[in-house]
Amino acid sequence: MAEVTLSLDQFWTLRQQLPVVDARSEGEFEQSHIPGAVNIPILNNAERITVGTLYKTEGAEKATLKGFELVGPRFHLIQKEVLRLFPEKKLILYCWRGGMRSQILSWLLTQVGFEIFRLEGGYKTYRSFTFSWVRNPFPILVLGGRTGAGKTVLLHQLKARGGQVIDLERLANHKGSSFGAIGQAPQPTVEQFENLLAEELRGINPHQALWVENESRRIGHIVLPDAFYARMTQSLRIEIEKSEEERIAHIAREYAHLDQEELLAAVLRLHKRLGGDRTKQAQEAIRAGQPEIWISILLGYYDKTYEFDLQRHEPSKTIRLNLEGKSLGEQVDLLLQSKPKSYGTSDSVDGME
Repeated sequence: MAEVTLSLDQFWTLRQQLPVVDARSEGEFEQSHIPGAVNIPILNNAERITVGTLYKTEGAEKATLKGFELVGPRFHLIQKEVLRLFPEKKLILYCWRGGMRSQILSWLLTQVGFEIFRLEGGYKTYRSFTFSWVRNPFPILVLGGRTGAGKTVLLHQLKARGGQVIDLERLANHKGSSFGAIGQAPQPTVEQFENLLAEELRGINPHQALWVENESRRIGHIVLPDAFYARMTQSLRIEIEKSEEERIAHIAREYAHLDQEELLAAVLRLHKRLGGDRTKQAQEAIRAGQPEIWISILLGYYDKTYEFDLQRHEPSKTIRLNLEGKSLGEQVDLLLQSKPKSYGTSDSVDGME
């Protein structure tokens, strides 16, 4: 069967119905890819380097011949693997620029009856879109609050009530502190994080507020897109307040059950900021199974850091909201009531109106 080339606009629609295959090397795929894609490399990492070097030193013809020499003996194995994975024989395919690798894989698969839709411009076209999309001026509403205030829980409740929410920490696989990686999957690359963020931003209404949790520029090793972070710092911020007892109880529910050695290592990473005595006291409390003590010690440090961050935010763009002693439902009600009714309605993002 013949292949059909897809524009990026056509891709967005068809991907809801068909699997997506990435024909690039495993290294390129690990660096970043279209979320949900399956990697079927035409050239592996070493072969790609060999062919690329030959292209630079001896030209396209010799590089092409070498590529076929390397991958040719595997043609039947590639066909069998794709038949096993996708028995429906219908998929979307891409490589770096929509060039030789995806063309070769497309030809291989059409020989065994596949219907192929190949992304025009390849991953480069997709990545150009995601890079620019996450830097658009979205109408952000920031949910702030000291460590342990339960901001992530509230974000999820706001989403359940129909609010537009993006959980940046979930996308980054990190909770944004020395303890943030414990129990999490490995973090994506910065490029892949931007792809994931762009995918979620595609689905929002640009005329309505988008709730995000207050974050520093870095979440683990992830660096937030410059324009997106700048927008966060300039946006309206609803600063929730809770008692220290409530915050300690929340952190204990989130972290006290985690691996003791990982908790000890996280405290040790804060040694220079906590000082020797408080580091030792916190570690002793972890070993003794006394979460209230070690959490209280750490809050002393995190609260000072947060106060510095809060002072940098423009006071006129901060709404303080005391949620102490309130049920979860009451907290969400108060958050929704505190959001200005017109917030976000004057904002729009190019191409989404």
